[in-house]
Amino acid sequence: MLENIGKKAKEASYELANLNTEEKNKILLNIKNILNKRRNEIIEANKIDIENGKKAGLSEGLLDRLLLNDDRVDGMLDSIDTVIGLDDPIGEVSDMKKMPNGLEIGKRRVAIGVIAIIYEARPNVTLDCSILCLKSSNSLILRGGKEAINSNMAIVKIIRDAIEELNYDKNIVQLIEDTTRESSNELMKLNKYVDMLIPRGSANLINHVVKNSTVPVLQTGNGNCHIFVDDTADIDMAIAIIENAKTQRIGVCNAMESLLVSEKVDKEFFEKLNDIIEKYNITVYGCEKSKQYLPNIKDATENEYAMEYLDYAFSMKIVKDIDEAISHIRKYSTKHSEAIITNDYNNSMKFLNLVDSSCVYVNASTRFTDGGEFGFGAEMGISTQKLHARGPVGLKELTSEKYVILGNGQIRK
Repeated sequence: MLENIGKKAKEASYELANLNTEEKNKILLNIKNILNKRRNEIIEANKIDIENGKKAGLSEGLLDRLLLNDDRVDGMLDSIDTVIGLDDPIGEVSDMKKMPNGLEIGKRRVAIGVIAIIYEARPNVTLDCSILCLKSSNSLILRGGKEAINSNMAIVKIIRDAIEELNYDKNIVQLIEDTTRESSNELMKLNKYVDMLIPRGSANLINHVVKNSTVPVLQTGNGNCHIFVDDTADIDMAIAIIENAKTQRIGVCNAMESLLVSEKVDKEFFEKLNDIIEKYNITVYGCEKSKQYLPNIKDATENEYAMEYLDYAFSMKIVKDIDEAISHIRKYSTKHSEAIITNDYNNSMKFLNLVDSSCVYVNASTRFTDGGEFGFGAEMGISTQKLHARGPVGLKELTSEKYVILGNGQIRK
């Protein structure tokens, strides 16, 4: 079954490679218009997924990831507008130089070809990936999880209808409706047709794909994101950032999961931190020193410090200084997003230089690690690896380069 999907995706990628920016933007605008007209189809389908998720006992964080309502559909429409307005990277020529023999050699940016994504419980990802791949001239194979299958089917039907209405190949975007493990395992072996595979979801999903795929994998990561409050931090700023990073949305990979605090921070900080903990009924796993400042803290073990909670919970450690904070982050980080709250310039620069994560912040919430917030309109995921792409994966990260060589009859001697 999937081989046929792969063939269709490969053929669609050839047609897509011939489309110019104006034609691709026309398709995106049609997707936006039809999605807006038929938004109720998506919301009604999503209600079925939400109800099934509640029956299956999904956590509050996962249900939040799954939810689509009018506000979130509006956000999807806005993301299409943003992607339409972005420069098209395809065809860009760079590093052109003339050799002594007269050859002109340079690089031209090209599509990767066929991209596949395996993801869980995030129906907005279905649209994000579709519009980014279309604008970057890549055909797309989607394999979502069972939790969002009705939402995904509704969104993909609208996308394919919008493409077909303009007389283009609707197989530019395809959805694998079989949500069994067999379908994902088969997709991982489809290297004859798929040029890049992106796993997006739990650590178990990502690790399984990385270990078993014969298709090249762009690894996105789960987020054990740290915030370090040093002794020079503005307390009110630190509290506001911590509250935002932990509680604005608990079920996302850029939420704060680990809090590190300098032992020299004033006690006022802990009083205000405890107010947040009580306000949201947050469970805190901390070290022995933490217990001196905050009541009702549970003991933190290696597991808690390494945990991505996706819930009203976080781990906490009181550290001697910035060096101990950096050492702790190096040990437990998933290389997603880390932040320092400080008024010390040297400490901020040290943190930026020595913390090896895809996104490193000074005096800002980790919640900004997002393609939309970075001006990409959408994202394929947050890459935590170093080869090819790192951080939010937008249009440029979905491209490659090839050398173009212009001559006038040169032969090699």
